[in-house]
Amino acid sequence: MYISNEGLLVILFVGLVAGWLAGKIVRGTGFGIIGDILIGIAGALVASYLFPRLGIHLGAGLVSEIIYSAIGAVLLLLIVRLLRRF
Repeated sequence: MYISNEGLLVILFVGLVAGWLAGKIVRGTGFGIIGDILIGIAGALVASYLFPRLGIHLGAGLVSEIIYSAIGAVLLLLIVRLLRRF
């Protein structure tokens, strides 16, 4: 998998937005804005790799990338929240 410099910047920007959005959706995680943003960036990386491989396409453009990344970030926040209980 090759990601260009511009693609990496888009993933980071979208991850920032998705992390903030995921923090608003999944309340009570206790990570704060910085933690949610870092989870959002990780969710954006996971979503940009995993969703096309699964054949999930919501469209094209920045809005679909934000939706992908928000879904990835919410999933990561929920997983971390479950693992934090143990």
